[in-house]
Parts: sequence; C-alpha cells; structure tokens
Amino acid sequence: MPFAGWKLVEEKDLGIAFVVLVGLAGAVGSLAGSLIEYFVARAGGRPLIEKYGKYLLITKTDLDRADRWFETRGDLTVFVARMIPGVRGFIAIPAGIARMSVWKFALFTFVGALPWTFGLALGGFLLGANYEDIRSATRPFDIPIILAILGLAGWFVWHRVREIRADSREMALGATSLDTDE
Repeated sequence: MPFAGWKLVEEKDLGIAFVVLVGLAGAVGSLAGSLIEYFVARAGGRPLIEKYGKYLLITKTDLDRADRWFETRGDLTVFVARMIPGVRGFIAIPAGIARMSVWKFALFTFVGALPWTFGLALGGFLLGANYEDIRSATRPFDIPIILAILGLAGWFVWHRVREIRADSREMALGATSLDTDE
C-alpha cells in the first residue's frame, strides 16, 4: 500500500483524491480475500479444526473460547482486528467457524480495513521520493527484526506444544480412570 501511494506521486503525479481511491481498492481487496477465508472456515468449520487443529496448535478449548468471544464481541473483534498487523489476516477463520453473520463480517472487515489501507497509501504518498532513503536507513534492521519474530514464533510454538501435550495427558488419564472405575 505505501508503494502504491508513492507510485501515484512519482509516476503519475496524481493528487490525494487518488490516494483515497487506492485506500478503497485496498479495502475491497482485503474484503475479497477475507471472504474467501471466511467461507472456507465456515464450510470446514469446527469438525475440521477439532480433527486437525492440533497440527495448527489449536485446541478444543481454544475453539470454545473463540465461540464464546464471538457470541458477545464478534463485531468489535473483527473491526479492531482488521487494524492489527499479523492478526488482520487470520480473523476471518474464527469468524467463519463461529458462523458470524456474513453481512456483519463483510461490513466490519471493510470498515476496519479502510483506515489501515488508506493510512498505508497516504504514508507512501507523503514519503514520496524519500521512500528509498527511508528504506535504505531501515534496511540494517531487517535481520534483527526477522530474528526477533522467529524467536517469538519459536517460543509460541514451543509453549503451545507443551500445553497441547499436557491437555492430551490429562484427557488420557481421565479416560483411564473412567475405564478402571467401571
């Protein structure tokens, strides 16, 4: 999006009105991709995640929590999540599994994505020719940022695997104690 905003200035010498159009186009694209994700999650839904979720580090407890959350706060969650990097690309999955109204989902996805896409396009537009200078200055931080993200992702995966294994052991012990009680 910043690159699109910058190119409007550099190559086309277009004004701020076109940045608004780029923001709208970005929000429409975001909505289109999110609707695909939503319908796949809605079609496969809970049974698919219950069967294969452990490979994605998702437990039945996580699904129950997401269902309860979406019953009471689904609209606001979709709206806010569309503005959070990293989360914005995945919010359609729990919304689809929870069977949130597709019309509400579409509305809150579009309205939540619009400030994000417009802001990014505007940032690129305002940076203009300085885009390359800023990119050159920030390039040395690429590897430390990537390493930090990989470290956090590794910690998250390790933590979730331990949690899922502990749940599996508890369920196995519970099933064993039921067998011996009979």
